[in-house]
Amino acid sequence: NCNVELWPGILGNLGQQTPKEGGFHLDIGEEIVLDLPEKWSGRLWGRQGCRFDKEGKGQCESGDCLDQLHCKGKSGTPPATVIEMTFGSSTSPLHYYDVSLVDGFNLPMSMKPVGGGVGCGVAKCEVDLNVCCPSALELKKGGKVVGCKSACLALHSAKYCCTGEFTDPKTCKPTVFANLFKAICPKAYTYAYDDSFSLNRCRAPHYVITFCPPN
Repeated sequence: NCNVELWPGILGNLGQQTPKEGGFHLDIGEEIVLDLPEKWSGRLWGRQGCRFDKEGKGQCESGDCLDQLHCKGKSGTPPATVIEMTFGSSTSPLHYYDVSLVDGFNLPMSMKPVGGGVGCGVAKCEVDLNVCCPSALELKKGGKVVGCKSACLALHSAKYCCTGEFTDPKTCKPTVFANLFKAICPKAYTYAYDDSFSLNRCRAPHYVITFCPPN
């Protein structure tokens, strides 16, 4: 639904396959079907403002993966909005998914189950956080804000990154920025220990991931 073309990136977790060689192109309004195997887990994000040559080499304004069209096992450079998913199997069909702003934000995204019954939530951040990003967190290209960094990425502090003495839920607390993102996107995962509020569970067999969903 974005008013610009995008180049989504996708990465399977360790030991998992990565579809589409890790990256593909979407025109405005275009959609594709990804057929993922049972027990697949991984992440998907959007890249924008990309320019690639015939060999698939180039750069993106946000979400870039080592200057390649096909990310092939590499994750996107933050800040980037990420959808994380872990699928069950036919014998244990419980699937987990969330929209994560832990690596920052670059595009509005949602993941919605098709069917699945009561209790299946929609993971989403439908608002363009680049518009209201605090100046200390802005990623700018050509004078335009193309991403909003996490406090960890911008300030490199153990307190904000939940590392060192801040590695458990008792000491790792949401920052003022995480709370701001949470107020605007309550269905998104905004810091390392946000699971209980933002991790969705569902038995639906199909899901729709949307870039720039209507809000």
